[in-house]
Order: sequence, then C-alpha cells, then structure tokens
Amino acid sequence: MFTGIIESLGVVEKIEKEGTNLHLTIASPISNELKIDQSIAHDGVCLTVVAQDEKTHTVTAIKETLDKSSIGAWELGHLVNLERAMVSGARLDGHMVQGHVDMRGVCIGVKDEDGSKIFRFRYPRDKHHIVVDKGSICINGVSLTVVDPVDDIFSVAIIPFTIEHTNFKEIKEGTTVNLEFDIIGKYIAQYMEAYRELA
Repeated sequence: MFTGIIESLGVVEKIEKEGTNLHLTIASPISNELKIDQSIAHDGVCLTVVAQDEKTHTVTAIKETLDKSSIGAWELGHLVNLERAMVSGARLDGHMVQGHVDMRGVCIGVKDEDGSKIFRFRYPRDKHHIVVDKGSICINGVSLTVVDPVDDIFSVAIIPFTIEHTNFKEIKEGTTVNLEFDIIGKYIAQYMEAYRELA
C-alpha cells in the first residue's frame, strides 16, 4: 500500500528484454536503502526489487504490467517517480494507493496558471473507472485531486513543488501516463453493478 507522495526520482539506466519481460535498472538516491523482494512504486506501478547495489536497483515488469502501464515505452534516461510502501501508523498524507495501475491515460494539454499548472488528461472511460470532481486519482504514482471531469477528460492542478520533485516536469501534450483510480470509488462501482444485476 502506498500514499501517492513521491519519495525520490530515479533514472532508468538499463533495459533488458527477456521473453515478454522487461528488466529495468534504475539509479536513485534511495536505491542503496532498498532490499531484495521489497515492493516499490515506479510511476505508480508496484514492482519488486530483484537486485540492488549502492547506486541502483533492478525490477522486472511482466506482460500484464506492460499491457496496462507506460513502462513498455520507457527509454534510457526516463525519470521515474519512486515511493516505498507506507509505514503502518504513519500519517497518510496522500490517499490509499495500491500500486495496481488500472490503465494508461494521455495528456491533452498543459496550461500555465502563473504559479501552478493545469494538466488535462483523456482516458478510456468505462463503468469501473470513473473520476469524481474533487476526488482522488493517482497519476504516475502521484496522489492528486481531480478538477473539472467531463466524460473521458479530467484535469489536475500541480503546484511548483510537485513539478520540481516528480516527473511531471517532463509531461507535455501527448505524454502517456499511468492511472490508478480511487480504490473506494472502484469498490463502490463494482458493488453498484453487482446490486443492479441482482435487482
């Protein structure tokens, strides 16, 4: 379980393909503190550390993960938002994030608000994946508040601190991002669908 509060930025240093899997080696300030088998969110995707040294750690993305996320499009030098699993008993500063990406979305515009930026995204909406105005959403692992959702489009407002300390600094029109919808909203949608089927 994660909070959507990014702990560190990493950089993709090596990509190896093995069958349908991708092994990704990432350099970061926290790599030397990680342990084998530890779960780390990478742009919002929960991945297991399979190797680690003083400067880097390696994770493996399988086909299911590649199909649902933007990882397959990563290149050397890609900036990765990193967050270790939350500590039980600590403050939950973001919202409850599982690290289970639901789908990809695409940035369709960035507007400078003279102090903040508004990012607009489009996603393939369905009955299980909805956004609610002022509700929570996780984009590339960052816990954010939904603004002005209309059909399959929504926006988020980003403060300068978040832009500086995450890979939002590299997101522009056409950039593909990882989306994880609010877990409570997903459960409610599933319960409502099951109720309608039984009614």
